[in-house]
Parts: sequence; structure tokens; C-alpha cells
Amino acid sequence: MGLEEREIGIDQVAAGMYVCRLDRPWTETPFLMQGFLVESDNDVALLRQYCRSVWIDVERGLEPRDAPLRTLERRPAAPRVDDDQLGRTRYTDSRDFDEELPDALKAHRASSILAQRIIDDVRAGHKLAGKLVEDAVSPVVLSVLRNADTLFWVNALQKHDGYAYSHAINCSALAAAFGRHLGLPQELLMDVAAGGLLMDIGITRLEPGLLAKPGPLDATSATAMRRHVVLGMETIDEGTGITAAVREMVRCHHERHDGSGYPDRLRGASIPLLGRIGGIVDTFDALTSDRPHARAIARHEALQVIYRERDRLFQRELVEQFIGCLGVYPTGSLVELSTGEVGVVMTQNPMRRLLPRVMLLTGADKTLRESFEPLDLMLRAERQPELPRVDVVRPLERGAYGLDPADLFL
Repeated sequence: MGLEEREIGIDQVAAGMYVCRLDRPWTETPFLMQGFLVESDNDVALLRQYCRSVWIDVERGLEPRDAPLRTLERRPAAPRVDDDQLGRTRYTDSRDFDEELPDALKAHRASSILAQRIIDDVRAGHKLAGKLVEDAVSPVVLSVLRNADTLFWVNALQKHDGYAYSHAINCSALAAAFGRHLGLPQELLMDVAAGGLLMDIGITRLEPGLLAKPGPLDATSATAMRRHVVLGMETIDEGTGITAAVREMVRCHHERHDGSGYPDRLRGASIPLLGRIGGIVDTFDALTSDRPHARAIARHEALQVIYRERDRLFQRELVEQFIGCLGVYPTGSLVELSTGEVGVVMTQNPMRRLLPRVMLLTGADKTLRESFEPLDLMLRAERQPELPRVDVVRPLERGAYGLDPADLFL
């Protein structure tokens, strides 16, 4: 049986219609989900900023008047992304970047101290305490709810002591921010953040020498390393106060979309939502962190690696949403501008993803400025059209021109 999708001009879009396709990639727009119900005139106005035509699903929304029809063969449905959880809540920042920065710094420091204590306690043989985990992730979640970009900024520029500690707090913050971007209910964000914190807790029970081996792991070491998932679940089961959702995230963060993951070789939508989220977050932070067997790569490069694995290792829809969450040029990335200056990305502009707010670090000659200066590329283009537009020419590798933002700020 054929499926009727109706292609209509943007001027025919009205509240009550269900938009199922755009005339451009979803990642080039600020829309949260690939397919949504137009609920207000604001939604219509936003669509008009990006599209000339859209496709609507008349089975899930209103029909247009006098619209041309386009009948398509039914295509395989995209994997469901646990629709009963995604998109439930729409979040807006309650603080701007500068207002949230002092509290984001405090939240990061408090959470880092508790994360280190949790890891050290488990390593020493103590039982995992759910209350301590809750205390560790609560400041992160609250800061992310107020303004996600600010905590990204603090997290990206903070120097860390030890991969285990930094990986735990990085994944917790990334998972909370990604969960907010996906519209997960606030109570579930706590579980997502806790799962991010504990995903690799089982590594603390592995042979210490295994973690310190330089270079790629051989087959025997890789098999031993995979035991950290089972050990992590055992750690949770022996502890107190950890929810089933957190355990599920720990269990499934190494499952992969094509069934090649472990420990249960789950495939596609059979992987729980939090496991799919955890797999992307865990991979991104691992790629962008120094480890004994691999040097960190730049954030934009890590996103490209993950994007290339869409529909193979990771679910396409979640990959595209993750890129939308972090931005084309993720917060903390070094970028070179059309002026020749070098800056570090501070915050994203969801409406103009190629024009973030940056902190200028150098002049056009690449020498370090005496004082750093923020520049919002979108606001400059909108408010000072008489001046030459400033664009990001290219992202830079970490350490380009001898610059390490963590040395300069925190």
C-alpha cells in the first residue's frame, strides 16, 4: 500500500499539521525531532526562516487546502527512539551565559570532588552509595537546566587529573545536556547524568596494569577490558539506591546499532534509549580525551567520526541530534576566523549554527592578545551589517598555534 505524503509550499503550513520532511537536512535547522506537530504560529514562522516547502503526514495532522499531492512508496520506518520519553519537555535557558558561569564553576568543582570520592571508594572495595551519586550529579543537572552551554564551556576548559575521574564527570555533564536537548523529562535527566557518571565504574575493578598499557590493546587485553560492563553492573547491584534506568545505561552503553556491541549483542531499537545515549556520549568523550593508548582528537573531528558510524554503530537520529546539541563547532573548540584571528567557541547560536559566540584569543597575526574579547558572530552580522561579516573559516586541532584554552582560562 502507498503512503500519501503531501508536499506543500511554506505559505500553506498551519498549526495542526504534522511535518514529516523538510526540503533540507534536519541538522541545518533548530527543530528537535525529525517529524513534529506544528503547534503555534511561532512554529510556522520558524519553518519559514529555513524552508520553502515541507512534506506533511495527513494521518497524523491536518490536511492542507488545495495542496498538490505527492504519493510515495512506503519506506521502512526509522527506528523508534522511545517516543514516550523523547520530546516530552521543552527547555529554555533561565539564565544567560555570564550569569550562570559562577554557579557552573561551583557545580563542576563540587561534582568533580564527589566523582573522585565515588571512584576511590569503589576502588577501595566500598559499596556504591546511591545518595552520594545523586549528590554528585545534582549540581550538574541543575546547571545544565539553567544554561547547558555554560557548563559545556567550564567542562571543556577544565584541566583534569586522571582519565577515570575526568571521563566520569565529562560523560555525566554531556549526558545531562544531551538529555535536555532531546526533551527528556527532568526526573529522567538525573538518571541520565548518573548513568554517565557510572558507565565505566567497573573499570575500577580491573587489573590496574591493564589500564596503563600503551598502544592499542591486544585481543587478550581487549577481552579483559570488556569485563568492565559486567563488573559495573555487579558494583551497582552490590550498592544501594541506584535505579534500574541507571543500571540499564551501564549495561548497554557498549551495545551497537548493528549488533556488533557487547555484552548482549543487542541491535537497533532493542537497545534501551539510555544505552544508545550512553554509547554516543562515551565514545565522544573517549575520542576527545588523552588515554594511555590514544591521543585526544579535536571535538569537531570526533563528531565526524561518530557521524560516519551512523546507521552502523549508532542510531542515525540520535547522532544527528547529538551534533545538534553540541553544534557544528562544539563549545571549547579552537576556530580560525575570516579575519585571521583565532578564538575558542563559547556558546552556540541555535538559529545560526555556523555563527557561534567565540572568545578571541589572538590577533590576525596569531599572536596572543593582551586581553581576551568575546565576539558573537551572529549578533555582529545582524546588528552591524555595514561591517564585513566574520565567519568561521575552519576548526583547528588542539594545540594549533601553540594554544591550549585550558591553560589560558582555568
